[in-house]
Amino acid sequence: MNKIFCKRVYDHQGETDGFRILVDRLWPRGIRKDNSGIDLWAKEIAPSGELRKWYRHDPERYPEFRTRYIDELFSNPAAAEFSTTVKTKLASGNVTFLYAAKDNLHNNATVIKCWIEKDLEV
Repeated sequence: MNKIFCKRVYDHQGETDGFRILVDRLWPRGIRKDNSGIDLWAKEIAPSGELRKWYRHDPERYPEFRTRYIDELFSNPAAAEFSTTVKTKLASGNVTFLYAAKDNLHNNATVIKCWIEKDLEV
């Protein structure tokens, strides 16, 4: 079975990455678009600017960030299309959600991964 991974966009592209999706609203500093190894930039499903600024990557705010972000995903019209794209890509290989945050556990990519995986169980 194919898997979803989360990985910093600055980390080396691996053989098991599969289809690579940048899930940040802002393009990461220092990454060139022409040789980034990014297959899709899904900025429309990233957290709103307001939520991102409130969170400030503070691990203590992560539980509340996660709740608010999932609420945003459920009300985001682009999220259903994104979910379909991920499911389609998973049928033929792995999918990796890319993010720029330094914290590997408390970021929007981990929230999206859990949200998609929960949707796949249904």
